[in-house]
Amino acid sequence: MSTSTPHAAPVTVAAVQMVSTTRLEDNLARARHWIAEAARQGASLVSLPEYFCLMGHKDTDKLPFAEQPGDLDAPIQGALSRAAREHGVWILGGTLPMAIDGQPVPAERVRNTTCVFAPDGSLAGRYDKLHLFCYDNGRERYDEARVLEAGEAPVTVEAPLAGGAALRIGLSICYDLRFPELYRAMSFSGARPLDLISVPAAFTFTTGQAHWELLLRARAVENQAYVIAAAQGGTHENGRRTWGHSMVVDPWGEVLACVPEGEGLAVAQLDPARLAQVREQLPALQHRRL
Repeated sequence: MSTSTPHAAPVTVAAVQMVSTTRLEDNLARARHWIAEAARQGASLVSLPEYFCLMGHKDTDKLPFAEQPGDLDAPIQGALSRAAREHGVWILGGTLPMAIDGQPVPAERVRNTTCVFAPDGSLAGRYDKLHLFCYDNGRERYDEARVLEAGEAPVTVEAPLAGGAALRIGLSICYDLRFPELYRAMSFSGARPLDLISVPAAFTFTTGQAHWELLLRARAVENQAYVIAAAQGGTHENGRRTWGHSMVVDPWGEVLACVPEGEGLAVAQLDPARLAQVREQLPALQHRRL
């Protein structure tokens, strides 16, 4: 989907909002439910939130659930692969704790990883979160680097869809949203700019209320791309409150769908003609000087 394919048919996408628990199996069941519902509503691509599989009481709770890269027999990756195949959809698999290559599980640190699954259930891409969140306002304290190892490189995925659209998707995770240079690097690393930016997240209520929508719309506008942002949205068993507001944003910065709080689906259409129109009327991507 780009200015070269404006006549491809619009495609339906869905961002899943969850309020994940401390129980892996319960979370996988809710993810399967919402993937099935998104497919029933006609979605060709479904995105899950960051840590859809587990929101533990403490940061180290995720470590025993880490999976080896590419292990489709493992509980989380296997569930995503089967769901993609069963429903014939692309799945942007939120995030899961991924073992660092060559290290046994459990280990003291893992990667925070997005896995992308094609409609045949195959693994089409993997991205490890580059920027690790750290925040301390005197009441709330977060430091992901205590249990996470940062990723090494940006990742994009090509996702051919029915109707002639082929999405060039830029993968990112939560705190990455604050680093516009990441999206610029992805947009101009290939033969054409990004069509869709994926931002699975578990933004805190405090930071989300202040910056979430602002940053999502900015990334859409400056990259003239659609954005799909699946989020955690509610008060979790561990006491943490996440901001939610899962949404789909168009390349002009218009919010097409949003789920404020609680579980649900933000469903919208990505229109190649709209993408082409925005880029033709305001060719900002061609006017870059730096």
